[in-house]
Amino acid sequence: MSSKNNPQHSAHSDLQTRNLVYLAIGSALGLGLSPVAPGTLGALLGVLLHLAAAYYLASPLYIGVLIIALLLVSYANHALTPWAREYWRSEDPRHFVLDEIAGYLMVPILFHQWAPWKIALWGFALFRFFDIVKIPPARQIDRNMKNSWGILLDDLVSGAYAALVMYVLWIFGV
Repeated sequence: MSSKNNPQHSAHSDLQTRNLVYLAIGSALGLGLSPVAPGTLGALLGVLLHLAAAYYLASPLYIGVLIIALLLVSYANHALTPWAREYWRSEDPRHFVLDEIAGYLMVPILFHQWAPWKIALWGFALFRFFDIVKIPPARQIDRNMKNSWGILLDDLVSGAYAALVMYVLWIFGV
């Protein structure tokens, strides 16, 4: 029997293809596969999406595109979490970085009073700070919600905190 007609070979090939596609999506096109700071590198894809939308689309339209991107990334995070947990054998796999992309996207969606480059610079730094430090309620979400929503929500909270700090800085003229 040739390998083309072998159902076992076909199933194995399909599984490999599925794993490669899910790996590309879940690791932000491989950025999250870095052995050092995978979440930070994964969040950069969110920064690139933000800057591309901001510079190529009109003002209200780009926020809509970012909201759609946030919803799609959040859905992918939810749908792929069971696969990622099994693939990396971890409750919250560090190379699965869709949550970091979604968390960063919260920043320019909630705060868009500055130039896009300034939002990207401050937003990225503040988001990563809050995501690493995990001030409440992000810490409680991270510790107590052991599902796909817990993986995602602590990052969304961190993005909201970053946007809030930027809003305060904007009010004070920074």
